[in-house]
Amino acid sequence: MHFLSDQLESYIAEHSESEPKLLKELTRETHLKVVRPRMITGHYQGRVLSMLSKIISPRNILEIGTYTGYSALCLAEGMQSGGELHTIDINEELVDMQRRYFDQSEYGTSIRQHVGDALEVIPKLDLTFDLVFIDADKTSYAAYFEAAIQKTARGSVIFSDNVLWSGKVVETVQKSDKATRSLLAFNKKLKEDPRIETVVLPIRDGLTLSRVL
Repeated sequence: MHFLSDQLESYIAEHSESEPKLLKELTRETHLKVVRPRMITGHYQGRVLSMLSKIISPRNILEIGTYTGYSALCLAEGMQSGGELHTIDINEELVDMQRRYFDQSEYGTSIRQHVGDALEVIPKLDLTFDLVFIDADKTSYAAYFEAAIQKTARGSVIFSDNVLWSGKVVETVQKSDKATRSLLAFNKKLKEDPRIETVVLPIRDGLTLSRVL
C-alpha cells in the first residue's frame, strides 16, 4: 500500500535534508551486494531519524536490528559526545560491512556491534538508553520492547519501525500471517501501555514514537 504518490514522496525527499555522501555509498553497496535491499532505512526516513535523534540528544542509543548499518549512522548523528550506540543483529555475515562504514564515519569509535539474539544481549548491557530503535523480527517486537524498556529511564524514547506493515494492519489478515498478527497486537499494546505515551507517524512503512513516563 502506498500512502503517498511517488511524485509526493519525491517532492518530500527533495525538500528535506540531503543524504550524506557516506550513506549514499552504503545504499549503493547494499543494493549491489545484500539480499532484500529494500530493508535499508533510506534517505528520507534516515533524515527523520537523524533529526529526531538531534532533538532528543541521547547519550546512549540502543538499536535492535542493524542490517547494513544505515539507521545506526543516522541515529549516531544526534548522540552526545562520549555516548555509545549499541546495535544488535542476528546476522553475522554483515558485521564486516557495517564496521567498514562505521569506521569511515566520525562515530566509529562510539558504535558497539553485537551479534546474536537481542533478548539475550540486552539484559547484559549495563547502560541506560535515552533512545531505542526497534527494527528487527516483527514477531518478537513485544519481547524486544519489554527487554528494552527495562534499560530506559523517564523521558527516554523508543522508536518502533514498520508498524503499518505495507498497510496490512488495516486489511483482512491471513491465519498464516504471523508478522501482521504480531504487529497488530504490538500496536494495541503500545496504545494501552500506561508506562508510555505513543504516537504513530505515517513515515515510510510506519514509525511509532513511545516516550517513557
